[in-house]
Amino acid sequence: MPKFAANLSMLYGEVDFIDRFECASRAGFRGVEFWFPYAFEKNTIADRLKKWELVQVLHNLPAGDWERGERGIACLPDRIGEFQDGVGKGIEYASALGCNQLNCLAGNIPGGVPLDKLRTTFIENVRFAAKHLAEANIKLLLESINTRDVPRFFLTHTQQAVDIIEDANVENVFLQYDIYHMQIMEGDLTATIEHNLSRIAHLQIADSPGRHEPGTGEINYDFIFSFVDRVGYQGWLGCEYNPVTTTEAGLSWLTPYADILLPPRDRRAETR
Repeated sequence: MPKFAANLSMLYGEVDFIDRFECASRAGFRGVEFWFPYAFEKNTIADRLKKWELVQVLHNLPAGDWERGERGIACLPDRIGEFQDGVGKGIEYASALGCNQLNCLAGNIPGGVPLDKLRTTFIENVRFAAKHLAEANIKLLLESINTRDVPRFFLTHTQQAVDIIEDANVENVFLQYDIYHMQIMEGDLTATIEHNLSRIAHLQIADSPGRHEPGTGEINYDFIFSFVDRVGYQGWLGCEYNPVTTTEAGLSWLTPYADILLPPRDRRAETR
């Protein structure tokens, strides 16, 4: 059965970030993911994970100045040193949180830099990160993002990411396949997932259009959940969507899968 992880950067925005772990656990989620942990002490997050019995499934490597619109730095030739420092910081946090997957955001295409130079830089940074993450027993993931939401993002299609992985020619590099982004960019979701199943380490979900919860748009998630089970996908499905109203009000789509979620926290016997 599918394993659902709550994306705490997008879900439970009604409360402070550090309180979202409790919300996810009480709703029955076994795992969580988020974009960046770096504004918080490692031990603070680790304590929340332990207290609420959650698996840290995924977070991103440092990705530049997010508030100013940067969406990664891995393809930028003038930021290689910063990227390499970020790999070390990402490993430090992931190790403390028990997280065995780090996502690498390629970044936006800058003006005045040839695309082949960006690609070469990205590949070299992937090689560097893959090697160091492997030493820490952490997978490196690459994610393609749609150009409607991020118009100048460098990595935009599944095959483009596969080509980067093949040209990097190192082990320990996988796909993070975001169903929402790839529905916008290329469609043909289940065929693409099945064709690349051995490369996909993580799936993320949101409906399209709108990037809201499953059932609000055009994607047949009942079919997709059944499909990924049938083809033997073993990873998590990260719930990375913007709730239409509140997170709790929008969780009815999970009802058919209630038997695979943990009982709500307040119904469990306290062990500590």
